[in-house]
Amino acid sequence: MTERPAQRTPNRQLAALIAEAGFSNAGLARRVDQLGLEHGLDLRYDKTSVTRWLRGQQPRGTTPALIAEVFTRRLGRRLTAQDLGLDACAPVYAGLEFAAGPDEAIDIVSGLWRKDSGSHAELRKIAFTPAGLVVPSRDWLIGRADDSVGRGETGVRRIPAQGRPAALKPPGAPSPLEQAAPPPRRNHTERNAGQRVTPGDIAALRSVGELFRALDHAYGGGHARQALVRYLEHEAEPMLRGTYGEQTGRRLFAAAADLTRLAGWTSYDIAAHGLAQRYFVQALRLAQAAGDRLYGAYVLVTMSRQAVYLGHGREAVQLARVAQQGVGSSAPSVVQAMLHAVEARGQGVLGEVRACTAALVRAERALESARPEDEVPYWARFFDEAQLADEFGHCHRDLQQYRAAAQHAERSLQLRAPGYARSRLFCRVVLASARLGLGELEQACQLGAEAAGQAAEMRSVRAVEYVRDFERRLEPYRDAAPVRGYRDRVAALG
Repeated sequence: MTERPAQRTPNRQLAALIAEAGFSNAGLARRVDQLGLEHGLDLRYDKTSVTRWLRGQQPRGTTPALIAEVFTRRLGRRLTAQDLGLDACAPVYAGLEFAAGPDEAIDIVSGLWRKDSGSHAELRKIAFTPAGLVVPSRDWLIGRADDSVGRGETGVRRIPAQGRPAALKPPGAPSPLEQAAPPPRRNHTERNAGQRVTPGDIAALRSVGELFRALDHAYGGGHARQALVRYLEHEAEPMLRGTYGEQTGRRLFAAAADLTRLAGWTSYDIAAHGLAQRYFVQALRLAQAAGDRLYGAYVLVTMSRQAVYLGHGREAVQLARVAQQGVGSSAPSVVQAMLHAVEARGQGVLGEVRACTAALVRAERALESARPEDEVPYWARFFDEAQLADEFGHCHRDLQQYRAAAQHAERSLQLRAPGYARSRLFCRVVLASARLGLGELEQACQLGAEAAGQAAEMRSVRAVEYVRDFERRLEPYRDAAPVRGYRDRVAALG
């Protein structure tokens, strides 16, 4: 006699949540597929799949966690697979979590470093998700520094810090990339050993940050990004898992936040946008552990800039305003100027002329009120007249106010130091676009060709995309002689 298969029990929990969320079966399937894409998964669920789940079939792999995340985002409360009547499974690796405490923060960020340093190509394909900005920025805004970050300092074994920074390359010396190359891979046991962290260790982290920042500005994020990630895995993680008191611990978390933000920035520059977003979220959490509210605001500024670049103006404005609210009026004038300027960029993307202009005026007034004796955080010192003129130029270009865009872009190029090569390239493209908008085709093509030549020397997807955006603007004039000359010059670059 043939045995009948076990009867499945209908999933009433899932049915109730579908009704509460207002999803159709097809709508839920579509959202699960979209969320899968954010994590580099090619899923093919449809309304029939959801019908099977409602009848009691258990989805495979990490799908239960994905379904739970879809409902979490929709309903605004944290739900697990079990809450949906589904079997528990390993959570989808995301990196968008805002950790409850410092130990969890270390686990999440070090997992991100290790996966990235292992050349997991799928990590760089993870999609950027605007919805992933809401919870971390909210938790940062309403949160406060962790009560304690120190770790016990008894019975420790000293692990020498390696990969000490060196100055930028003099003639005949090893390249900065060679200088910053990571030590041989440690095993898991050694990586978690009880290293006692010293002020010298933290100074080394800071110096390495300056080295990689200089490389990024001059040559693009792709030049040494992987070496930076490996440095974080092999040097920063053992320190975070080491032993240190409260004061040293805060400084250590601050240095780790800075390097993690930079890893995100270089990922953003090579168009690994989902990966960059995850680095920024974790940098924000590390900054909270450090008790550095101002640096947290700077991370939000960075997240806002990425949102601007990707065309998410609404989210960019929200992030800028969260940063403003989080630090209040006590922030140094230069920082205030930066916060208002990045809000203006978001308003420019939205085409909100009045709001954009008002934010630019606030930024200008804040920078004018700065005094030489003001104590300015190291990360904000780049925000000077050249940078503000650059922000004005971008905003006026986005608002199609081309004469003003050209004036500010020219001023920025006059003031900007040569070391900021990529920023100068961006500004030159803004100027080229403004000249084009003013009908000055020959000058626009000349500027565009110069920018294209500079982009060819960098490992920066953003630099290439700026040039491509200019070329799209040239399309209506494709048969004009200056445009044909531009194409010939760019083709000669290979």
